Amino acid sequence: MAPGSVLEPGSVALVGGGPGAADLMTVRALRLLGQADVVFYDRLAPTDELADWAPQARWVDVGKRPGHHRVPQERINRLLVSSARSGLRVVRLKGGDPFVFGRGSEEVAACREAGVPVSVVPGITSAVSVPAAAGIPVTARGLSSSFTVITGHDPLSERTLAGLAQLGGTTVVLMGVGTLGHTAAGLIRHGLAPDTPVALVERGCTPEQRVCIAPLEEIQLAAAVAGLASPAVLVIGEVVRVAPGAEQHLRELVRGT
Repeated sequence: MAPGSVLEPGSVALVGGGPGAADLMTVRALRLLGQADVVFYDRLAPTDELADWAPQARWVDVGKRPGHHRVPQERINRLLVSSARSGLRVVRLKGGDPFVFGRGSEEVAACREAGVPVSVVPGITSAVSVPAAAGIPVTARGLSSSFTVITGHDPLSERTLAGLAQLGGTTVVLMGVGTLGHTAAGLIRHGLAPDTPVALVERGCTPEQRVCIAPLEEIQLAAAVAGLASPAVLVIGEVVRVAPGAEQHLRELVRGT
């Protein structure tokens, strides 16, 4: 059996749960959940079927919500270490991929510093899968040969906005609903065309998925009118035109119909 596919007593596995749909989890993720004694899970991790995936485990919600970190990161680190030291098989279940804006590296470092064996199970990141679920490739021949992934959890600095505006390709912003207006205005201020196509994909890869497409200068208003909220992924660039119906929708917005 491949290294990392068995969860030994006294060890921790950081498991990526993917973008939300249960059937987008990896085989290894499900295998380790089935071996777990305790599962510490995030708000965006797939949990609807935990009773089946981890039948012998205790579940602990340590998820963070916008503006509210009920369990500080330092305490999460201590919980992982203390649980493993007591001989439990520990799964830390995170949404997306553990190493994409998930503080997974901090949790791995805490385990290693404490001498606790730790492994990482990659997950499908929402940075690529959520745009794909909306029919948007992050790269496409003739449109974009690169993509940049950035967190919008905090307002982007002027230096970052300037760099993104000049970089070209596709920009994917995670956790960026709260700073959407700041991001759009800043990119335009630093030279990105106001009519650059933008998509906001809410709850991607789930039955509740919704998509809002608008020019950069109008995306904040369009998202507000549609009532889109977190969690959502922002996609900025010409690749948005590939989405089904995008060109017609953008033309209608320009005409004001």
